[in-house]
Amino acid sequence: MDIFLKGLAMGFCIAAPVGPIGLLCIRRSAIDGRAAGFVTGLGAATADALYGLIAALGITAVTHFLVDHRTAIHWFGGLFLVYLGISLARAKPAATTAAPVHARSLAGAYVSTFALTLANPATVLAFVAIFAGLGIGVTASGVTPAAVLVAGVFLGSAVWWLLLSTGANWLGTKVGAHRLHVINLASGTLIALFGAWQLASLVLTLG
Repeated sequence: MDIFLKGLAMGFCIAAPVGPIGLLCIRRSAIDGRAAGFVTGLGAATADALYGLIAALGITAVTHFLVDHRTAIHWFGGLFLVYLGISLARAKPAATTAAPVHARSLAGAYVSTFALTLANPATVLAFVAIFAGLGIGVTASGVTPAAVLVAGVFLGSAVWWLLLSTGANWLGTKVGAHRLHVINLASGTLIALFGAWQLASLVLTLG
């Protein structure tokens, strides 16, 4: 139980800082509904849990592959963020957020954030360092404690996304269509800027 609680706290703290995924969750919750926002967060939580599992199991071949190809992965992530941000900023939200979201749209929301979160291979290195500090891993404690910790990470992250999507959806129901358009424009612009910053950092690093 102690290991699970550590994972729960870790997952919540990893998810809580508002970055491009958080902005995407807020935007989708306010405009597309709470389910769309929560599923967006679950995509990120799944990717975090997957990276955590790789780190906990000590799968060095995967870790080395991610590190060796981190530049290409970052290029993909940055370009995707720019494209996604521009698309969101140009979209015209409906006047209501009560319209049901189709299963295909929910699947797309999940897959997009899963891919975006995987496009940050530094996450797996962070988990390697954290797990080493806690002394948890296959070589130290066996598979079961590592799996319990990763389950805690996923659930802790999911709790944060549930809270964020619920709050953002409540906000979306209280504002008019004009303000929803402002949310669309602001979130899309910020997401695109996150992507541009990532691309600029890569260019400076390579230069």
